[in-house]
Amino acid sequence: MSHVTLVRHGQANSSARDEGGYDRLSPLGHDQARWLGDYLRDTGDVFVRVYSGTLRRHVETATGIAAPCDRETVLDPRLNELEYFTMAALMADQHGIPVPTDRESFVHHLPTLYRLWRDGAIEGAPESFDQFETRVSDALHEIAAGTGRALVVTSGGVIGMAMRVTMALDIPALAHACLAIRNASLHRFQPLATGLALTQFNATPHLDRRDRQHAWTHL
Repeated sequence: MSHVTLVRHGQANSSARDEGGYDRLSPLGHDQARWLGDYLRDTGDVFVRVYSGTLRRHVETATGIAAPCDRETVLDPRLNELEYFTMAALMADQHGIPVPTDRESFVHHLPTLYRLWRDGAIEGAPESFDQFETRVSDALHEIAAGTGRALVVTSGGVIGMAMRVTMALDIPALAHACLAIRNASLHRFQPLATGLALTQFNATPHLDRRDRQHAWTHL
């Protein structure tokens, strides 16, 4: 077993209000991915394995990072994000809760969506909360059980859920974790005899320069 480093994708099309429209990197998102790759090479951070979700923004981020690795990137749909826009639209229709249009509204919307989703109160959801939790847990533990250090390109909801399954986060804590996660940030889990331990959260060393602080983005 070896540590697993999760990377949230670079900034996507934050003006979109549907899954397909959101799923591509912005010009800044491409920069964030490239800068992260440069940082990993400069620090000599080498990975034996690289994984990515199958969404366009995941693949574009993994390509931009071009992490040092002798193997081809493994595409795994279990690393794909929950369909937030789809469920937000369903929640608006079924519960009269409007889809947020700014970050402040999103801060209140996300924990409500998670709670209703967990309770089975969003009819027609693409997958249940339990199914999402199970696929993320299965993928995380399967990758952690492999040999050699692994880099995993995914999304904020997957990273938050990985924290939930390893740290027993409740719904408010899960939502707060997801809301904090920056684009192109690093999150590391270390296997221990008692399970996976979170040893790094939301690190963006490749953006910690005065001329790149505009690249600290969440949406």
